[in-house]
Amino acid sequence: MDRCWGKRQFSKLALGAVANVCEIITRKVFLLFTGELHDRVEATEIMCYKCKKYHLGLCYDVMTSCSLKPKQSCAVENFYVLTVTGQSLYHYSKLSCMTNCEDINFLGFSKRAELICCNHSNYCNLPEGV
Repeated sequence: MDRCWGKRQFSKLALGAVANVCEIITRKVFLLFTGELHDRVEATEIMCYKCKKYHLGLCYDVMTSCSLKPKQSCAVENFYVLTVTGQSLYHYSKLSCMTNCEDINFLGFSKRAELICCNHSNYCNLPEGV
Protein backbone atom coordinates (compact mmCIF):
# COMPACT_ATOMS: atom_id res chain seq x y z
CA MET A 1 0.00 0.00 0.00
CA ASP A 2 2.96 2.33 0.52
CA ARG A 3 3.46 2.56 -3.24
CA CYS A 4 -0.04 4.13 -3.64
CA TRP A 5 -0.37 6.39 -0.63
CA GLY A 6 3.11 6.72 0.89
CA LYS A 7 3.43 6.45 4.66
CA ARG A 8 0.27 8.29 5.69
CA GLN A 9 -1.64 7.47 8.87
CA PHE A 10 -5.14 5.95 8.48
CA SER A 11 -7.69 4.55 10.95
CA LYS A 12 -8.29 0.77 10.75
CA LEU A 13 -11.62 1.28 8.96
CA ALA A 14 -10.14 3.73 6.45
CA LEU A 15 -7.11 1.46 6.04
CA GLY A 16 -9.30 -1.30 4.56
CA ALA A 17 -10.96 1.11 2.13
CA VAL A 18 -7.60 2.59 1.11
CA ALA A 19 -6.20 -0.91 0.55
CA ASN A 20 -9.15 -1.71 -1.76
CA VAL A 21 -8.67 1.52 -3.73
CA CYS A 22 -4.94 0.84 -3.98
CA GLU A 23 -5.60 -2.66 -5.29
CA ILE A 24 -7.99 -1.33 -7.95
CA ILE A 25 -5.52 1.36 -9.03
CA THR A 26 -2.62 -1.06 -9.34
CA ARG A 27 -4.71 -3.50 -11.41
CA LYS A 28 -4.87 -1.03 -14.29
CA VAL A 29 -2.51 -1.91 -17.12
CA PHE A 30 -1.40 0.87 -19.46
CA LEU A 31 0.27 -0.04 -22.74
CA LEU A 32 2.12 3.19 -23.31
CA PHE A 33 4.59 1.83 -25.85
CA THR A 34 1.98 1.78 -28.62
CA GLY A 35 -0.02 4.75 -27.41
CA GLU A 36 -2.91 2.47 -26.53
CA LEU A 37 -4.72 2.30 -23.23
CA HIS A 38 -6.30 -0.95 -22.07
CA ASP A 39 -7.79 -2.10 -18.78
CA ARG A 40 -6.91 -5.57 -17.56
CA VAL A 41 -10.00 -7.74 -18.05
CA GLU A 42 -11.10 -11.31 -17.58
CA ALA A 43 -10.16 -13.69 -20.41
CA THR A 44 -13.82 -14.27 -21.35
CA GLU A 45 -14.57 -10.63 -22.17
CA ILE A 46 -14.11 -9.35 -25.72
CA MET A 47 -12.62 -5.87 -25.85
CA CYS A 48 -12.91 -3.36 -28.70
CA TYR A 49 -11.21 -0.10 -29.61
CA LYS A 50 -13.25 3.07 -29.21
CA CYS A 51 -12.37 6.26 -31.11
CA LYS A 52 -14.60 8.92 -32.66
CA LYS A 53 -12.16 9.84 -35.44
CA TYR A 54 -9.53 7.29 -36.56
CA HIS A 55 -7.46 7.88 -39.69
CA LEU A 56 -4.46 5.99 -41.07
CA GLY A 57 -3.36 4.47 -37.77
CA LEU A 58 -4.00 7.48 -35.53
CA CYS A 59 -6.89 8.37 -33.26
CA TYR A 60 -7.65 12.09 -33.46
CA ASP A 61 -9.75 11.87 -30.32
CA VAL A 62 -8.93 9.75 -27.26
CA MET A 63 -8.36 6.05 -27.96
CA THR A 64 -10.17 4.05 -25.28
CA SER A 65 -11.69 0.60 -25.14
CA CYS A 66 -15.07 -0.93 -24.40
CA SER A 67 -16.08 -4.46 -23.43
CA LEU A 68 -18.85 -6.20 -25.32
CA LYS A 69 -22.18 -6.61 -23.60
CA PRO A 70 -24.83 -9.14 -24.75
CA LYS A 71 -25.94 -8.60 -28.40
CA GLN A 72 -22.96 -6.29 -29.08
CA SER A 73 -20.09 -6.47 -31.56
CA CYS A 74 -16.97 -4.44 -32.18
CA ALA A 75 -17.74 -2.00 -35.00
CA VAL A 76 -15.79 -0.06 -37.61
CA GLU A 77 -17.66 2.64 -39.50
CA ASN A 78 -15.60 3.72 -42.51
CA PHE A 79 -16.62 7.03 -44.08
CA TYR A 80 -15.81 7.91 -47.69
CA VAL A 81 -16.28 10.95 -49.94
CA LEU A 82 -17.51 10.28 -53.47
CA THR A 83 -15.76 12.05 -56.33
CA VAL A 84 -17.51 13.40 -59.43
CA THR A 85 -16.44 10.25 -61.27
CA GLY A 86 -18.02 8.04 -58.58
CA GLN A 87 -14.84 6.90 -56.86
CA SER A 88 -14.79 6.45 -53.08
CA LEU A 89 -12.01 8.31 -51.25
CA TYR A 90 -11.42 7.17 -47.68
CA HIS A 91 -12.00 9.99 -45.16
CA TYR A 92 -11.94 8.48 -41.62
CA SER A 93 -13.27 5.68 -39.40
CA LYS A 94 -15.20 5.49 -36.15
CA LEU A 95 -14.42 2.59 -33.78
CA SER A 96 -16.94 1.44 -31.17
CA CYS A 97 -18.98 -1.27 -29.44
CA MET A 98 -22.37 -1.49 -31.17
CA THR A 99 -25.63 -3.26 -30.28
CA ASN A 100 -27.29 -5.37 -33.02
CA CYS A 101 -24.46 -4.59 -35.43
CA GLU A 102 -24.75 -5.85 -39.03
CA ASP A 103 -22.31 -5.42 -41.92
CA ILE A 104 -23.78 -2.92 -44.38
CA ASN A 105 -22.90 -0.26 -46.99
CA PHE A 106 -24.73 3.08 -47.17
CA LEU A 107 -24.47 5.02 -50.41
CA GLY A 108 -25.56 8.64 -50.79
CA PHE A 109 -24.99 11.22 -53.53
CA SER A 110 -21.76 12.60 -52.08
CA LYS A 111 -20.88 10.16 -49.27
CA ARG A 112 -20.49 6.48 -48.61
CA ALA A 113 -20.41 4.71 -45.23
CA GLU A 114 -19.42 1.13 -44.58
CA LEU A 115 -20.20 -0.69 -41.31
CA ILE A 116 -18.11 -3.76 -40.44
CA CYS A 117 -18.84 -5.81 -37.32
CA CYS A 118 -16.73 -8.43 -35.54
CA ASN A 119 -16.66 -10.26 -32.23
CA HIS A 120 -14.24 -13.13 -32.86
CA SER A 121 -11.26 -11.68 -30.97
CA ASN A 122 -10.12 -8.78 -28.80
CA TYR A 123 -9.59 -5.45 -30.56
CA CYS A 124 -10.73 -6.87 -33.93
CA ASN A 125 -12.14 -3.51 -35.07
CA LEU A 126 -9.02 -1.84 -36.43
CA PRO A 127 -9.53 -0.84 -40.08
CA GLU A 128 -7.32 -2.71 -42.55
CA GLY A 129 -5.92 -1.22 -45.71
CA VAL A 130 -7.15 2.32 -45.03
